Amino acid sequence: MQITVSTVVAAPIATVWAAYNAPEAIKVWNTASPDWHTTASTVDLRVGGQFSSRMEAKDGSFGFDFAGEYTKVEAPHLLEYRFGERTGRVEFAEGPAGVTVTVTFDAEDTYPEEQQRTGWQAILDNFARYVVAGKG
Repeated sequence: MQITVSTVVAAPIATVWAAYNAPEAIKVWNTASPDWHTTASTVDLRVGGQFSSRMEAKDGSFGFDFAGEYTKVEAPHLLEYRFGERTGRVEFAEGPAGVTVTVTFDAEDTYPEEQQRTGWQAILDNFARYVVAGKG
């Protein structure tokens, strides 16, 4: 099963693309809630390149690496990647209100679909706020 989330970012596509793929920016916007943070991020933005973000609870109780490999990179419109046995796709589409960023990913079996959708949507919404605030 795949899950799709999206948001509209009121900024130029070059700005949106750059903020989505810059390790220092990822460390700021890549969080689903205030009690989590991303402590490290690496991006090798090319087909076959690796990416990794270390996400941790701020209280130190839990952490994990979200890591994978890019399988398609078409700047500034499309990213596809593999993470474990799952895949993801990020589309950047220009429109009158800004750039629609749509993320589609293979759901996992551990957590309910709605929890996964809510978490990924929260991260994407945080990304949009980050860019619109002029930090991107």
